[in-house]
Amino acid sequence: MTETGHEGAPRGGTATPSRLGVLLWNQATDWPAYEAAARRVDTLGYDSLWAWDHLYAIFGDPYQPIFEGYTTLAAWAKVTTRARLGLLVGANTFRNPGVVAKMLTTIDHASGGRAICGIGGAWHELEHHANGIEFGTGFGQRLDWLEESAAALRALFAGETVTSPPGGHYAFDELVLLPPPVQERLPILIGGSGEKKTLRTVARHADMWNAMGEVEFLRHKLDVLHAHCDDARRDPAEIELTAGCKPIIRSTAEAADAVWREQMATNRTPMADVENDATFWVGTPELIAERMAERKALGFHTFLAELAAPYDDETLDRWINEVRPMVDGG
Repeated sequence: MTETGHEGAPRGGTATPSRLGVLLWNQATDWPAYEAAARRVDTLGYDSLWAWDHLYAIFGDPYQPIFEGYTTLAAWAKVTTRARLGLLVGANTFRNPGVVAKMLTTIDHASGGRAICGIGGAWHELEHHANGIEFGTGFGQRLDWLEESAAALRALFAGETVTSPPGGHYAFDELVLLPPPVQERLPILIGGSGEKKTLRTVARHADMWNAMGEVEFLRHKLDVLHAHCDDARRDPAEIELTAGCKPIIRSTAEAADAVWREQMATNRTPMADVENDATFWVGTPELIAERMAERKALGFHTFLAELAAPYDDETLDRWINEVRPMVDGG
């Protein structure tokens, strides 16, 4: 499946160098393989390294092994040296934002200033109910909680004292964060594309926005984000645009498809569940480069790739060493 070009004035060109990050699926793996893949991502020179924040598996059978997100980042902080570390994205419902700020600050110190605060509204109902975690009355309410949380995190990371306004979900009382993060501004990444609430929260508080989807979908969401930035009196150029994808790279489409099928089998995921998912980019280096270039023309210069277990060394090698130069002209 290939994409054609789209007409319309681009928001940016391809001259800006691409930044690449890798999310290693937390599910269907053991720790030695998981840690070895994280070391490999760091050694290859990727800009960032990510984990999910889920308590049950989210692809295929939910009842399969999965590692917790924040403790994964803390462990990775001591076996990597350069890649920035974050959750894609943290489930806001799982933890009090004050505790999240403390955890991320600890990871920032442990990693020498490499933490990213990835956060989102949360969606996986089963894991909430199984663990007795409040899921709220609906997605709208959870996004209201996310807005409160993002505002508090931004203030805490900036060294401010936070007291919650009356009537909100949280009840912070002169909360301070000590020690402060190593980074002068610990970045907040918000994932999601909801037009009324999520993108408004991105415009108000985020340093990074992660989105997935076809080019026209992303183009429309950018228009909405820009409108929210206007309302917030925020320069949208302050927000790093990150595009999510799931690449599998081989010299032929047939070879890439075979790897994909093996990975999904390992993850107990029927192909019928994923074969129409356009975020899987399965094919040749040229195909992956084409899709990246289309998104770069919109202003997405950071790409965050999800890799399923068993982790694919060939895709890791070829994406950064072969595909990125094709896209950036290097």
